[in-house]
Amino acid sequence: MKFRRQQVEDQGINLTPLIDVVFLLLIFFMVSTTFTKETHLSVDLPEAVGEQSSELPEQIEILINSDGSYSVNGLALVNDKAVTLKSALEKTSEGNNELPLVITADAKTPHQAVVQAMDVAGQLGFARLSITTRQPEPEKD
Repeated sequence: MKFRRQQVEDQGINLTPLIDVVFLLLIFFMVSTTFTKETHLSVDLPEAVGEQSSELPEQIEILINSDGSYSVNGLALVNDKAVTLKSALEKTSEGNNELPLVITADAKTPHQAVVQAMDVAGQLGFARLSITTRQPEPEKD
């Protein structure tokens, strides 16, 4: 008895389900992604090694203590809220945001306090921002 061989057709790979899954993933990521506008504050960090300037132009200095409390040009603020710091900077600068702004923070100051001071300065439009450092002590062998 002779059996006829059935012809095997080349099925290939069906790409339709793969394309559907890719489109669903694309839609999912497009819907779940949040687009935020980030503001950047250009920071002019001073060199740690160098000579101290003898002439100091008019500037505003924010001093941040180790507990996160602020003082602007030597005057302590009543609390450590951003609104208080913002109003103190507006009053001290008298609307002149071209003045250099110097942030001096204790080594044990919480990072949040420094970032908050930089954020408030950026909101007020201060572009000349610097952070004070001290010269490293030579290592003893």
